[in-house]
Amino acid sequence: MKSKKGLTLTVTLGTLALFLSGCVQTTKSGKPYGFVYDYLAKPGQTVMEWLSQLFGNNYGWAIIGLTVIVRLVLLPMMINQQRKSTYQQEKMSAVRPQMTKIQERQKAAKTQEEKAAISNELMQLYRDNGISMTGGIGCLPLLIQLPIFSALYYAIRYSPELSKATFMGISLGKSSLILAILAFLSYLAQGYLSMIGLPEEQKKTMRLMLIMSPVMILFVSMSAPAGLGLYFFVGGLFACLQTLIINFFRPRIRREVEAELKKHPIKTPTPAAAQPKPVKATESHPTNRPRNNNGGRGRNAGKQQRHHR
Repeated sequence: MKSKKGLTLTVTLGTLALFLSGCVQTTKSGKPYGFVYDYLAKPGQTVMEWLSQLFGNNYGWAIIGLTVIVRLVLLPMMINQQRKSTYQQEKMSAVRPQMTKIQERQKAAKTQEEKAAISNELMQLYRDNGISMTGGIGCLPLLIQLPIFSALYYAIRYSPELSKATFMGISLGKSSLILAILAFLSYLAQGYLSMIGLPEEQKKTMRLMLIMSPVMILFVSMSAPAGLGLYFFVGGLFACLQTLIINFFRPRIRREVEAELKKHPIKTPTPAAAQPKPVKATESHPTNRPRNNNGGRGRNAGKQQRHHR
């Protein structure tokens, strides 16, 4: 389930990178225009200027303030989604013995018909026990943040005040390797925290995707202004806080799953039987072949002889 979450994050970040690559058009004189600039970048500049005034004309703290506001608004939704994902993880752990047996039979299957039948059996195991294939994972919080990413990116790029602003000696208008690494480490820490308390088998399947997502964030942050890297870094810290909250409630979620399984024990589907090989139309069943009854011909021959007499 976590691997799907990592894949969702990676795909979303890849879409973000493509989206930021050239949505705003510019005139020959370099003046930006277009839908994204008019409805995202310009309002983003206004919000950044207002927040910077609250923080003593410091655009770095304004970006941190914006990140905190966005994350606090999204925190209940993200915790709810992660709680659903954790609930599905616990149910998946409960059916893992049955799932392992089905997967072993699927590996041993020799024909495509047998493999398809066993795959349907695995799907039936999920359906009968109320396990979602998506694991309760949604990308709505990430999609909500896409316009914010875009607004911040173009506000920094096309605002002279933002592009020339500095924060702790780092130019917010230029890419910063330091902030990119910090963003990478914050999401890597979040991935590590999400594996606490999980079975070793589940950890093995999660590791690859949990590394891919921070690496994707690293590349996006390195190619974007440092202001966006600062947004990712603070967002990663919030993701760590969110994961710690879920880890705190994980024992309670585990007890809820155990209580549900006592009321509704795990249903194991009937093993899929191998499909019989269809008989070709040209082939005839041995029992349907005409018998060579010599005795019958002998009786007919005797009758013919008596008739001639």
